[in-house]
Amino acid sequence: PIITAIAREVSSNCGDDASSTCHAMTTPWNPIFSAEVRWEVTGNSVGDRLASITTSHCREPLQRRSLSVLEAIGLFIAGLLAGMVNSLAGGGSFITFPALMAVGISPIAANATNTFASCAGYISGAVGFRRELWAHRQQLPRIALTALIGGVIGASLLIQTSSATFSHAIPWLLLLATSLLVWGDAVQAYLRQKFAHRQSLSRLAVVVTGLLLLLVCIYGGFFNAGLGIILLGYFTLAGHQDIHLMNGLKLMVSALVSIVAILVFGAGELIAWREGTIVLVGTLIGGYAAASAVRVVSQRLVRGAIILVAAGITVYFFIAS
Repeated sequence: PIITAIAREVSSNCGDDASSTCHAMTTPWNPIFSAEVRWEVTGNSVGDRLASITTSHCREPLQRRSLSVLEAIGLFIAGLLAGMVNSLAGGGSFITFPALMAVGISPIAANATNTFASCAGYISGAVGFRRELWAHRQQLPRIALTALIGGVIGASLLIQTSSATFSHAIPWLLLLATSLLVWGDAVQAYLRQKFAHRQSLSRLAVVVTGLLLLLVCIYGGFFNAGLGIILLGYFTLAGHQDIHLMNGLKLMVSALVSIVAILVFGAGELIAWREGTIVLVGTLIGGYAAASAVRVVSQRLVRGAIILVAAGITVYFFIAS
C-alpha cells in the first residue's frame, strides 16, 4: 500500500513527461513511515518511476505477523532471565533487546517494546522504596518533572530517527551500556569518594546537575539500556549517600521516563504489544523469583556472566553493521 501511494503521488505531481525531473515531498501516511520521500522521475511508466524513487528519511512500518509457540516461549524465557539479572546485577536489556529483534521486530520497534517490557519492573521497584522516597519528598517534584521532560524528548528523537541511522548507532549504544556494566561500580566509588563530603550544592551546581539529569533522561527515552547505572552515578555526583534512597530515585526516574516514552511510542505505533507483554510477564516473574535468591547467588558471578553476554552481543552488532 505504501508503494502504491508513492506511485500515485509521483504520477499526480510529475505527470507523464518522460524528460521531466520532479522533486517533491510527501506527507506521512502514518507515524511509522514518517515519510520524507524524495524522487526523481525520468521515465514514462510507473515501474520506471518506482525504480527511481530514493528515500532520505524512511522507516518500515511495524510488521504484524504471527508469532510461533517457540518464539513466544523464547521471549518469555528471555524476560524471565532478564528479570533475574536485573534483580541480581543489572543489564537485563542485553537479553530482551536482542530477543525481540530475533523474532523479527525492527531495531527501533524492539527498542520501544523493550522500554514497555521494562516499565512494570521499574514501577514495582520504586514502590518498594516508597518510604525512602517519601522521606525526601521535597526533592521529588523537580526530579520527576525533569524525568518526564527528558523522556518525552528522548522518545521523540527516536521517533524521528531513521532505521538505518539507528541500526548504525546500536553497536555504539551497546558499547556504552557494556562499558557502564564493566566500570560502573568503579566510577560510582570514585564519585562517592570525591563528592561524599559535600553537604549541599551551590546554586550553579544545582543548575548544572539539573541539566545533567535532563541529558540522562533524554538518553533513557531514546535508549533504555544502561539507564539505571548512569542514574546511580548521577545521584552520587549530586551528593546522595544513602544507597537505598539512590536506588529508589533511580527506579522512580526510570519508571517516569519509561511511562512517557511508552506514550510517545504508542502514539507512533512503534510498540509490539503482544511480544512486549510476553517479555513483561517473564520479567516480573523472574524478578520476583530472584528476590529470594539474592542472598545466595553471587552478584559478582552474575555480573561477570552478563558482561560476557553483553560484550558478545556488542561485538556481534558491530560485525553485523
